[in-house]
Amino acid sequence: MENEFIPYEKALSILEAHKSEFPIETRKLEDSIGAYLSEDLVADRDFPPFDRVTMDGIAIAFDSFKGGQREYRIESTAPAGSPQRSLQNKNNCIEVMTGAIMPKGVDTVIRYEDLKITDEKATVLLDVLQHKQNLHFQGIDIPDQKIIVAKGIRLSSAEINIAAAVGKDSIKVRKMPKTVIVSTGDELVPVYETPKLHQIRRSNVYGIQATLKEWGIIAELQHLPDEKGVMEVMIANFLEDYDLLIFTGGVSKGKFDYLPDVLESLQIQKHFHKIQQRPGKPFWFGTNEAGKKIFALPGNPVSSFVCVYIYLRFWLDKSLGIEQPKLFVTLNEDVQFDPDLIYFLEATLQSKGDGSLVADPVKGNGSGDFANLVKTDGFLVLPQNKSKFLKGEVYPFVPYRSIF
Repeated sequence: MENEFIPYEKALSILEAHKSEFPIETRKLEDSIGAYLSEDLVADRDFPPFDRVTMDGIAIAFDSFKGGQREYRIESTAPAGSPQRSLQNKNNCIEVMTGAIMPKGVDTVIRYEDLKITDEKATVLLDVLQHKQNLHFQGIDIPDQKIIVAKGIRLSSAEINIAAAVGKDSIKVRKMPKTVIVSTGDELVPVYETPKLHQIRRSNVYGIQATLKEWGIIAELQHLPDEKGVMEVMIANFLEDYDLLIFTGGVSKGKFDYLPDVLESLQIQKHFHKIQQRPGKPFWFGTNEAGKKIFALPGNPVSSFVCVYIYLRFWLDKSLGIEQPKLFVTLNEDVQFDPDLIYFLEATLQSKGDGSLVADPVKGNGSGDFANLVKTDGFLVLPQNKSKFLKGEVYPFVPYRSIF
């Protein structure tokens, strides 16, 4: 029972039950791009805050034009950023600039292109005008005190713009967990070394580090040798220094796969170790009394990639209170998969003329075929308890690159 493989859905429920509550910090607005908003952005006044001129030209009282008047003396000029002007003579006009507050006594703007101006007089060259044309009315975009951006969203340049518009020179965001990604195994050498025949370079950790950076988490890199005593000392130190620990390799049943035993010897409670899936069955998750989260991923590159995108992202979203939109795609060819496991199958996407997304499965050479990742766009999620997946059927898709 201790080593029982659990279903995919059970793993997700366990991760949700152990989501974190990231603390709140205040950052300068210019340092907040990519952070997760932890306060609502609320309009501090109407947007726009006044009836705003949208074209350079003149402003008139529409009734004068309706009554047949076509020539207007320019009484004054209202530039953007100046206090509100007032029309003194209803048969005159005020020259107005884009962005200016609409003067009192006028209600319609005529652009320069539709005028002839000589000797401070404007002649309208049109026979038809629309009442209140070329105006952006007060509060039509957003009324005062309305929530413009709800907390929880990841800040892009658009939200930064909104924050500045409502007067936020600093902003409350979630403080992301201090994170370390730890490779394991004596067969791994630094990327700058030339590996011997029996060695390979540490690559998984760089891919995971880059992925986390895309998600707003800055992670440090470390490495553990296959020496149980050294592992215990180093991991104990990691637990003191970091909130989120991600290991790659050393989590299966090999003679030198010490990691599960070491983690449990350090009073980390194991919540699961194996999942009914392919790839990535040996995947360990646990927590300690201090609330530290430990993800021990399989060492094979594709397997670790799957576990990061499926499970680590799920845990992060739940911790942030985010619901990611689900992407569904149409299978472009039949797939046969007999094992009673959920199957995360690499695929490329095509955008069709009818608006649909079509997935072409790409079967690589197993979970060690990391080169296959650069040829594909993400993973099809093919459910358990089914062996035949037919062309034209629709399934969830988890992208690991921007789609188009």
